[in-house]
Amino acid sequence: MRKICSVVGARPQFIKLAVVSRVLRKRFQEVLIHTGQHFDANMSDVFFEEMDIPRPDYNLGISGGSHGQMTGQMLIELEKVFVQEKPDMVLLFGDTNSTMAAALAAVKLHIPICHVEAGNRFGTLDSPEEVNRTVTDHLSSINLPCTQSSLEFLKREGLGHTATVVGDPMYDAFCYYTQRLDGSELQELVDPDGKPLAVPDAFYYMTCHRQENTDTDEKLQHIFDALEALDAPTIYPVHPRNRERARRLAVQGGYKKLLLAQPVGYKTSISLVNHAKKIVTDSGGVQREAFFAKKPCVTVLDFVVWPETMANGYNQLAKPDKEDILEKLHREITFDPAYQPFGDGHSAEKIVEKIEEYWR
Repeated sequence: MRKICSVVGARPQFIKLAVVSRVLRKRFQEVLIHTGQHFDANMSDVFFEEMDIPRPDYNLGISGGSHGQMTGQMLIELEKVFVQEKPDMVLLFGDTNSTMAAALAAVKLHIPICHVEAGNRFGTLDSPEEVNRTVTDHLSSINLPCTQSSLEFLKREGLGHTATVVGDPMYDAFCYYTQRLDGSELQELVDPDGKPLAVPDAFYYMTCHRQENTDTDEKLQHIFDALEALDAPTIYPVHPRNRERARRLAVQGGYKKLLLAQPVGYKTSISLVNHAKKIVTDSGGVQREAFFAKKPCVTVLDFVVWPETMANGYNQLAKPDKEDILEKLHREITFDPAYQPFGDGHSAEKIVEKIEEYWR
C-alpha cells in the first residue's frame, strides 16, 4: 500500500482533511503531520475531536514569529519527517505557510506533491496566501482546483496539464456536517471570560482576523461601529491574534450589539452561518460557507478571493469603513438555488481518484 503524508496546520486545512482523509485511508496508508501553525485548543484540537479526524502522527509545534521564521522552521522539521517516512506522495491543502514549507521540503527530496485547492489567485503578492499558493502550484505534480476559474489561472501559468477541477472539499464538509447539526452546538458559545453566551433569536455572524483589518484601532473600530448600527446583535468569535485589541475596543466603545465570543469549532461555526441573517468576514473559508448556506455576505477585503461567490452580489467586498460595510449589508440579495460552482459535494472521492491515476 502506497504511503501519503498529509500536511496541515490551520483551521481551513483541518476541515478539508476531515472529508478527504476519510476516503484516502480506504486506499492508502496516511501519515498525518500537523505543523502546529494553529495551536490554540479552540483553533485546532476541537476540530480533530468533533470532525473525527485521526490524531496526527507528528505535531511539530511550530507557530508564531515572522513568515520567514515560521516557514523556515517548518521546512527544516518537515524535511526530517519526510526523510524518515519516505512517502510516495505529499498531500497539501490551500495556501498557508505550512503548505508552502511542505512543498519546498518535498520537491527537494523528489517526492511528488498533490495540491488540493490549487489555482486560486488574488492578483496581489501583498497577500502571503497568494505567494504560498502560487509557489505550491508550480511545485506540484497534481493540482486540484475547486472551480473553473482556478483552472483558468493555472492554464495561464502553463500548469493546465497538471490540473483537474474536482470541486471543493469545504462544500463536502459543509453538506456532511450540516445534516448532523441539532442545535446543541449553539449552546457551546462562551464569552472571552468563559461564561455561557446566549444566542439571540436574530443575529449577524462575523469572523475577522486578517492583519490588514485588525492591526490598528481605527480599522477594527470602524467595523465595530458598522455592527452596532445593525438591526440585530452580531456574534463575533475573536481570533487569538487580536483578542486583546477587540476586548479593549469593545469596552471603550460601549458596544451593546457586539457579542464577543471565544473561537468556535467547526460545527458551531457552520450552525452560526446557517442561522445568521447575514455574514461579515475576511475569511476565504467563511465567505464560501456563507455562499453554501445561501446567506448574503460582506467580505472586508480589497481583493476578490472566490469570484464564484461574487455573482449577483451574493458576496460583496467592503473596506474597513462603517458606511461602506452598512451600504453593502443593506442591499437585498436573492439567491439562485441552481447556481452551485463548487461541485456536487463529492470532491473527496475525486481527489483520491486523481491520486490513484497518478501512478497508473
